[in-house]
Amino acid sequence: MKIQEIPPTKLRELQEISRIAYSTNFGHHWDGNGLEIYLEEQFNEERLQRELADPDIGYYFVQDAGKIVGFAKMKWASALPGLRADACCELEKIYMLPAEKGKGIGRFTMEKLIAEAQARGKSTFFLCVIDTNTAAMAFYQKLGFEFHSKTRLEAPFFKEELKGMHRMYLET
Repeated sequence: MKIQEIPPTKLRELQEISRIAYSTNFGHHWDGNGLEIYLEEQFNEERLQRELADPDIGYYFVQDAGKIVGFAKMKWASALPGLRADACCELEKIYMLPAEKGKGIGRFTMEKLIAEAQARGKSTFFLCVIDTNTAAMAFYQKLGFEFHSKTRLEAPFFKEELKGMHRMYLET
């Protein structure tokens, strides 16, 4: 297993894995054409080019046996309420192909990203997770994350009952 920062030259591969991994995991969370709107907004070429060039944003391929099985997106300067952005980093996205779950790939990826946060001098690593996703919350708790606060996902066509989010954090 390994994670590898994605260079701008791999934009097409990022678009492919991001759309597949997100839609196979969370496509059922959307009403109407919300999934298509979200995928276009989040993973369009212009946005990804801009973000791949931003030193405060890191996209990472997650690989197992030489195959790309997921991706992660880090914001290396992101404010958690009550803390300065330069002290925090945020895991904005982490999605694996469903067939790859249960192999320890998520834990491996998180451990590598936490180590990178420490190397960058970040004192707090945080993320948001849907508050009904108890399996994900338990996974993050096993890694040492704690509840910080509640928030809401404000996205059109996202199912109302799934908009509740928990911010979770880890002191690195």
